[in-house]
Amino acid sequence: MTLKHTLTAAILAGGVTMAVQAADMPGEGVTVQGIQSPIAEETFQTMLVNQALRDLGYDVQDIQEVDYSAGYTSVANGDATFMAVNWYPLHNTMYKNAGGDDAFYRQGHYIKGAAQGYLIDKKTAEKHGIDNLEDFKKPEVAKLFDTDGDGKADLTGCQAGWGCEGVIEHQLDAFELRDSITHKQGQYAAIISDTITRYENGESVFYYTWTPYWVSGILVPGQDVVWLEVPYSANPNGADTELPNGKNYGFEINSERIVANKAWADENPAAAKLFEVMAVSVNDVSAQNMKIRDGEDSQEEIMAHTKAWIKNHQDTYNGWLDAARDAAK
Repeated sequence: MTLKHTLTAAILAGGVTMAVQAADMPGEGVTVQGIQSPIAEETFQTMLVNQALRDLGYDVQDIQEVDYSAGYTSVANGDATFMAVNWYPLHNTMYKNAGGDDAFYRQGHYIKGAAQGYLIDKKTAEKHGIDNLEDFKKPEVAKLFDTDGDGKADLTGCQAGWGCEGVIEHQLDAFELRDSITHKQGQYAAIISDTITRYENGESVFYYTWTPYWVSGILVPGQDVVWLEVPYSANPNGADTELPNGKNYGFEINSERIVANKAWADENPAAAKLFEVMAVSVNDVSAQNMKIRDGEDSQEEIMAHTKAWIKNHQDTYNGWLDAARDAAK
């Protein structure tokens, strides 16, 4: 082979190699800024998205924490790239106010089947026949859950600024329960831990919670606590919250969805496809959240949980990456 032929072959081989690398790493040279709420239990799902983006070649920055409302504004404005914890439909108002579908890319459902609502301890429910929030209109029922001596039931409720706050406040008015229930708010992890301690001490408890989260692994619905129904659907967004089985817990079944800046997603089809196809079991997230509850809450430990999940679901994970790479071709 002549020198000319040798050089030509080398150049062609190098071109093929570069093309293969480009196909494998469609995000090379592109910066990504993921954000999330300050809730530690939402870190795992954000880290999982980040790891997949890294494996596609993106330059992924450290996660930034912001409140939900500010997060939507940051993504819409392009100051951040994506948020993996768009609660749908609970956050619909914040989503719409920040620009809606004109500002955001949102396809697929990352985590399905997220339930939420009001619960009380099973012992008190069975002893006094309590199964509906409307039962709290009875003074004798409200007093069972009174922790400060004012005769009103104390609800361990929703942290200020979260979507659930608006629903609870709306329902207290709609069901005329202001004279019977006090909505106790604060840093949720702290106030629910206090509630669990009271339960463990044999006291009656009344609280709001959601899944995926670790609380239902400690106070197990059907075993330790029971869900309360509501008198009828009363949601700020006008939704019918009755389930197919006829039960009505006051909240729609939610999904967590990935939202990204629309312009950025349009320029990055690999990432857009990744955001669309990623899907994780709500039970897997709850199990990881329990590890946080048990003290494995550092960034390093949560990243270890993320990598362990990937290893245990390698075929699924590889399928996401393959779909993303195909979208970039």
